[in-house]
Amino acid sequence: MSVKPTKAMVLAAGLGLRMRPLTDRMPKPLVPVAGRPLLDHMLDKLAAADVSEAVVNVHYLGQQIIDHVVSRKSPRVIISDERDRVRGTGGGVVKALPLLGDAPFFHVNSDTMWIDGVQSNLRRLAQAFDPARMDILLLMAPTASSIGYGGRGDYAMLPDGALRKRREHQVVPFVYAGAAIMSPSIFAGAPDGEFSLTKLFDAANEQDRLFGLRLDGVWMHVGTPDAVNAAEEAFLESVA
Repeated sequence: MSVKPTKAMVLAAGLGLRMRPLTDRMPKPLVPVAGRPLLDHMLDKLAAADVSEAVVNVHYLGQQIIDHVVSRKSPRVIISDERDRVRGTGGGVVKALPLLGDAPFFHVNSDTMWIDGVQSNLRRLAQAFDPARMDILLLMAPTASSIGYGGRGDYAMLPDGALRKRREHQVVPFVYAGAAIMSPSIFAGAPDGEFSLTKLFDAANEQDRLFGLRLDGVWMHVGTPDAVNAAEEAFLESVA
């Protein structure tokens, strides 16, 4: 039985160190690609997937993000303010859990970007997520066709979508595309301080409850200033 999340957690609290000098005076989520900030590209995708509320966490230059989204109506943006301390990708979600509720929710990086295929990838995630079998469903991009990515990948994927984490020195065909659906239950007992979400990915993997869905379209790894140009070219070509 699939679920249809109506809430999303949007990670926007990172320091954007690899995106310098663009992030010297601007948080990475507001770096423009093809005329729109990265954050707006993601919020637009969430709105198109019928997400009504997006919890956006902020830390570095957070007031700029708060001011930017204040008038946003679809989805309605709720700020989770982390300017007092660094919480990491996991601790940020723990702080925001009271705002996200008890149902599975979308979890997205504000700086991830992709060109959808025939159907919205977020809608495909919602259709594929089965809480009876899964705690986490990750959107996985093929490394060979991704733009701006030169790494060894993150996971191999079995025919049923079950994921297997890359071992050291191994090369695997899929990289996490920065979008997922998660069950709030995975955060039970999670620490209140700073920690990485990869700990919870690994725990779900050990219990055979971590799955992936192959992205339909083209994923763009927008991690450096040079990657912004490559992403702009691909995006503008897709809408030409």
